[in-house]
Amino acid sequence: MLKRSGKEHLYTALAELPVPTSAFFQNVGHDVIRVTFSKQDHERNVKRSISKTIFVTSPNTLSSTLAQDASDIQISTVSPSKSRVAILRQTSDQDKKKKFIEIWAGDRLEASQEVSSTHGAFLTEDPLSCLSFSPSENALLYSAEAHDPATSDVNKDADPYERFRYTPQFGEGLSKKRPTLYLFQWGTSTEADASTRLTSLCFPQSLGRVFLGQAIFASKDRILATGFEYTESGRLLGIKGCFNRIAGVWMLGIPQINTADTSPATEELTFISKLTPTGYSGRSPRVLSEASTVLWISNEIGGAHASCVSLHSLNLLSMEKKTILDTIWEPDENGFPGLYAGYSLPSQPFLKLSSGFFIATHSVWGSRSTVLLIATDDGRVTDLTPNEDKLLYSWTVLGTDSHRQIICARSSPSIPTEVVLGRIDDAGSVSWLVLSKPTLTEEIESKLRTLQATIIQIPSRRAVETILLRANTPGSDQSISRPCVCSPHGGPHSTSVTSFSPMYTALALEGYTISLVNYTGSLGFGETFVRKLLGQCGTLDVQDCIASVNHLIDIGVSEKGPGKQFVQGGSHGGFLAAHLIGQYPDVFSAAVIRNPVISCGEISTTDIPDWYFAEFGFPYDSTTIMTPSLYAALFAASPISHVDKVCADVLLLLGEADLRVAPTNSLTYYHALKGRGKVIEMLAFPKESHPLEGVEASKICWEAIRDWFDAAQNRLVI
Repeated sequence: MLKRSGKEHLYTALAELPVPTSAFFQNVGHDVIRVTFSKQDHERNVKRSISKTIFVTSPNTLSSTLAQDASDIQISTVSPSKSRVAILRQTSDQDKKKKFIEIWAGDRLEASQEVSSTHGAFLTEDPLSCLSFSPSENALLYSAEAHDPATSDVNKDADPYERFRYTPQFGEGLSKKRPTLYLFQWGTSTEADASTRLTSLCFPQSLGRVFLGQAIFASKDRILATGFEYTESGRLLGIKGCFNRIAGVWMLGIPQINTADTSPATEELTFISKLTPTGYSGRSPRVLSEASTVLWISNEIGGAHASCVSLHSLNLLSMEKKTILDTIWEPDENGFPGLYAGYSLPSQPFLKLSSGFFIATHSVWGSRSTVLLIATDDGRVTDLTPNEDKLLYSWTVLGTDSHRQIICARSSPSIPTEVVLGRIDDAGSVSWLVLSKPTLTEEIESKLRTLQATIIQIPSRRAVETILLRANTPGSDQSISRPCVCSPHGGPHSTSVTSFSPMYTALALEGYTISLVNYTGSLGFGETFVRKLLGQCGTLDVQDCIASVNHLIDIGVSEKGPGKQFVQGGSHGGFLAAHLIGQYPDVFSAAVIRNPVISCGEISTTDIPDWYFAEFGFPYDSTTIMTPSLYAALFAASPISHVDKVCADVLLLLGEADLRVAPTNSLTYYHALKGRGKVIEMLAFPKESHPLEGVEASKICWEAIRDWFDAAQNRLVI
């Protein structure tokens, strides 16, 4: 039975370090920068938001305000002229939440409106969120959840059939049913009673039901937005981490609105054009006003849920479209592997150098996330952050000043996240200035200095590599190998990168060697590497992982034997962990598995049923159902087919609110192992979903992983 050791550890302190989430230049001179951070608070069991302002008083001289709590600010943005800031704020008043829109001009509140009764929660997560000033800076686009007619007092007298009509959700992490676009308009008068107007904007009904997100102004009367569509079977397939959905970039017209009428209203947008061609999932429109150009990214619909991204543009004057950056299938050795930019480009990605306009964005390149400079005219790519210093930083672009400066976050497995300012010259060279770094105790600093991170290529496995993290404690016997934890990522089409992770860093400081395997199907190695896994899940990816284990043994990093090899993973990583202990029962002594896929034929409540077909090489469309022959094939590719051979001690971590992988997978595996007399334990978190990322849950999961592996070692020694 799992017992809590209560041993001291550094996880809590590492997890509470602030992580930058957004940044923008706050003034025309581009020397005042506002940075927002997310911070875990274990005492209150919440994630808090804090912010501070940094002043760059000379090229290498800084000052800053103290960090201030900003947890009531849901989302904010600065206007194009830098003269205004828009804030969507939520406050608590006697256990009742209130929502406000605020427009600040310097230190003056230019416009404000309470919207608590107008709609539900502000939408702040990509790709449904948006916050965009109009060019004239007297209107603002934002997204919020419309009231649910089944539960809202506003609609209590509505048609009961309409109140309870089934509406599909956006799935894991975005289980909002009614994302709605709102237009807030205000007068810029200095009078205190300047009028305001709020209008909800709906998609043209004649074109069907389309949900809008990522909306921005293209001009004073036109907007660009990502539109998400139903499948023919009426599904909204889950979009979290899935870039292959039925979605496109739309250009829509804002109707003439009578601003004298201040009562809330709904207006229908007018259709102008759909920029994304059939068969492609388009998203993240960005307007380069100086060049009258719109840019966006896309992936093919269907197939792998994530893949190499294409970058496109449209000239708003000539209406000419072109592909700036296309799929890279087979990169040259150490060459650019293609664009892997996630769901969105940075909110302000543009730079203007003497040679033209560029996009600055982060992208996965092998086992690192790097910063790319992409020319908007011909797509030439410059890597601004090559690993020349061997520090293995991974980078995230937070924003630019639209000229020559870029704000980034960077970290490595042994260096917590820093905020840095980059200045780019006409040759594309960049100089970096650290703006902010977390305050560390002497104990943490000294412990982090003992960590070593390396990227190791796995022989005879094309492009497969692993990030190795271990601590070299002064005075310890380096000839004795430490227990090694193989930790494949989820997805499968994602990547473990060399960024700071409190979970892995704290575990390494406990004396474990961590191996983060990037197996076939991982992003950042070319499109061929991604698609090669389709139809081979449960074989090729498993073989890559065991090859990494054997290679680390061969080079003396780890060794065989009881208590020497462990495995842990979540989602598809949990699928691989369960496969590894079933297919190689003599290798691993213990496993910790989080929300795993165990039986691929049991799709039940998942928000991505297509995954269970496409990843295993079977076609999927709106008529697809599970048949006996399909179930048999998927069962054979599932970890459950190897359950009789499992010998390792297994700890399952279950989020009972998981919408991505049905919780029945973990329950089935638990009872199957229990019934076979295996060492099995499970922790179930009622309010946690697929990532198990709540403050309390994350800490308990980390302690459970440490205690489970420690106990397995002790049991085997005894």
